[in-house]
Amino acid sequence: MGQATGYFTHPDCWRHEMGAGHPECPERLDAIQDRLLITGLDAALDQREATPASLADLELAHGRMHLASLRGLSDGLRDEITAGGPQHAQVDPDTSINIHSWDAILVAAGAAIDATDAVMAGEVANAFCAVRPPGHHATRNQAMGFCFVNNVAVAAKYALARYGLKRVAIIDFDVHHGNGTEDIVQGDERILMCSFYQHPFYPAWNHAQGPNLVNLPVPAYTKGMAVRELAESVWMPRLEQHQPEMVFISAGFDAHREDDMGQMALVEEDYTWLTQRIKDIALKHAQGRIVSCLEGGYALSALARSVEAHLRVLADV
Repeated sequence: MGQATGYFTHPDCWRHEMGAGHPECPERLDAIQDRLLITGLDAALDQREATPASLADLELAHGRMHLASLRGLSDGLRDEITAGGPQHAQVDPDTSINIHSWDAILVAAGAAIDATDAVMAGEVANAFCAVRPPGHHATRNQAMGFCFVNNVAVAAKYALARYGLKRVAIIDFDVHHGNGTEDIVQGDERILMCSFYQHPFYPAWNHAQGPNLVNLPVPAYTKGMAVRELAESVWMPRLEQHQPEMVFISAGFDAHREDDMGQMALVEEDYTWLTQRIKDIALKHAQGRIVSCLEGGYALSALARSVEAHLRVLADV
């Protein structure tokens, strides 16, 4: 199975939830898995159950107090619920924790680490992590925007530390700016971060530019062709120059035209194109090594079709 695409997830990713009607819901993973079954694509993937990340690995990207407070919130709920208290603890206005959230946080980041290990060992050609909670809004010391721990940033820092890589890239095509990833990697010139995102939009963030940041803010209603032209003219030369030895993807699919969480107008073919261009870079400079982690995507049908398109390129089927 060495040339297969790894597919990493864990049952605990379903057990974290933030209340009825919340868009970042367990049904997102159901929609993806149902789509893979219906299309037969699941048979082409090397499916693996993730293991929990260690605190030492999480501390590559996060402060110790931040992690302790998340764990404390999740653990503290157990006593409150037993006493008839609330089911959730709020972290910010749209982000909360339940008693299962800490376990989900550990396996979501753990999936990204396991995928990194499997790709580096040549057990799989590349990998996709079907995980939640997502990660790219989580800064070094703050949970926000449905995110608690930054899965992709943890994995990128882990690859540099564990395997002695000199250069990696993080590519973020979520509709929202990966402010947390930027916060963690800014100034670390081993990591080149390339992103586009709708602007002005959540989060209200001082969008930095720097030697290792290639941020492309685009207006609402931007279509896929405009994004492709920007990626080709701005991302690609910088990625060629950086020559990453491994590529990480913050794979958010909420820039899809059917997703009302954003106001962009991408379709499945655009995700196919983006994934292929990222794969071209990885094949040229990184022995094809890619680890992709699910971020946003809230219109369930569009999410499932877009992940399918993404996986078909990764798995070459």
